[in-house]
Amino acid sequence: MAGKEKLDMFCYQCAQTVRGTGCTVKGVCGKEPTVARLQDNLLIATRGMAAYLYHARELGYTDTEVDAFLERVFYSTFTQVNFDAENFVELALEAGEMNMKTMRLLKKAHIETYGEPEPTEVQTGTVKGRGIIATGHGLKALEELLKQTEGTGINVYSHSELLPAHGYPGLKKYKHLAGNLGISWRDQKKLFSEYPVAILGTSNCVLIPGEEYRDRMFTTGPARLPGVHHIAGYDYARVIEKANSLPELEGKPGDLVLTTGFSKSVVLSLKDKIKQLVEAGKIRHFFLVGGCDSPLKKMEYYRELVQKLPHGTVVLTLGCAKFRINDLNLGDIEGVPRLIDLGQCNDSIVAVEIAEALAELFGVGVNELPLTLVLSWMEQKAVAVLWSLLALGVKGIYLGPILPAWINDDILKVLKDNYDLKLIGNPADDLKEMLKED
Repeated sequence: MAGKEKLDMFCYQCAQTVRGTGCTVKGVCGKEPTVARLQDNLLIATRGMAAYLYHARELGYTDTEVDAFLERVFYSTFTQVNFDAENFVELALEAGEMNMKTMRLLKKAHIETYGEPEPTEVQTGTVKGRGIIATGHGLKALEELLKQTEGTGINVYSHSELLPAHGYPGLKKYKHLAGNLGISWRDQKKLFSEYPVAILGTSNCVLIPGEEYRDRMFTTGPARLPGVHHIAGYDYARVIEKANSLPELEGKPGDLVLTTGFSKSVVLSLKDKIKQLVEAGKIRHFFLVGGCDSPLKKMEYYRELVQKLPHGTVVLTLGCAKFRINDLNLGDIEGVPRLIDLGQCNDSIVAVEIAEALAELFGVGVNELPLTLVLSWMEQKAVAVLWSLLALGVKGIYLGPILPAWINDDILKVLKDNYDLKLIGNPADDLKEMLKED
């Protein structure tokens, strides 16, 4: 999760041990606290980028330019070789550009491997039979699990950021991909305790398990947890064996049906209709409401905001924060859905490409579109996506529910002055500001 690194380290320039995010005094090197915070920011952003790069590499897709950039970042931060605050801002913007490149690479990997997502209704609740819950971001791990459980009578359920898997033709073809259980990563302790199934964690956002289900949980890929069996590679025989040793679930369909799988081509197939509705005043404004979820009470802001939106608005959503709003029935505007789930957090690239296409359609810049971005903040991928948007010159982003830990007053001032970054406040007041020109 994004935050200050609580580590002691020796500063070779100041010849002293410093704590936390780095030097807090001007020593011989003249290093300021702001430089240390910008270093933190850069490392956090590149951690998020590395996660996307990992999943692309799983599917055989790599990029040498991104790899070379990561080398420069690590050299500039870990070796105490760079003390230039302005250069770290430049590197952060370059990180945003490299993250755009990485997200495009991962999207290409997903589409060329599993087909382009298509709108798909996903049942919640359970079907009768034994089960496995897969959580995280790893589509490759999910695919291998589905292959190995096909014909076994075991049902596989998605959780959190694996919900969008249901939209990919190459994954939803498996009939035993039975549905989605739970919401975002934050509910896993309660959820995993409730269902007597095997659990496979495929990436970050796995939590240290409770004793009630520790012996039923497995990790794979980069995820590891204390006391939990880790599987190197993609042989999930142990997971299947555990699932078969557990009682069958009852068939209890949930009341909620979720819709996911809106790809760029699906949304842009509606562009002429969208243009007509905008010009007729029937669509007033577009919102991108998404990002990373967190257990904070302040996260209720996002649901309250969407509930207050007038009918002539369309909401794009992505990332695990979509679970704050994706159960809302917003209906449609003459066939254009008012709530459009674009996918995982890495599908921010889809949102960007849709915005660019709409800007071209209306003959304006992205910042001139009737579009407001309201992004929730929690972990390192959100940092990478934020700098991607800033690198594109996107302005007026609303961000919350708390400030990133690496921001101080000086950094915040730069972001506000240069990018009109806004901090979320009261949903009703913010909405008035967002819609004031419509």
